[in-house]
Amino acid sequence: MNAEALYDMLKKVQEPKGYFFNQDRERVFDLLEALLANKERYGTMVCPCRLAAGDREADRDIICPCVYREPDVAEFGSCYCNLYVSEAWNTGEIPHEYVPERRPPEKMGF
Repeated sequence: MNAEALYDMLKKVQEPKGYFFNQDRERVFDLLEALLANKERYGTMVCPCRLAAGDREADRDIICPCVYREPDVAEFGSCYCNLYVSEAWNTGEIPHEYVPERRPPEKMGF
């Protein structure tokens, strides 16, 4: 699968749920390419904005869409990576604030 096919597939599934791709297409396609690279590397599309352990169970919370996406988009209008955003975020109705990391430090391997 290439990034264009992944984009089309995810768009059809996620938009009805209220999750839109960031209107910055270059950023979106960079992230989609990174997701595909992580799938090849780790066997799952783990978040490219976070450090993966390479273990499916340990990385379960950061398999895209990660478990943090819903609260991030609800609170900030964007997920941590800015891949998935709300419609209001894309149209500029809400500010583009920094989305803090919600993943607990113990899951990050520190």
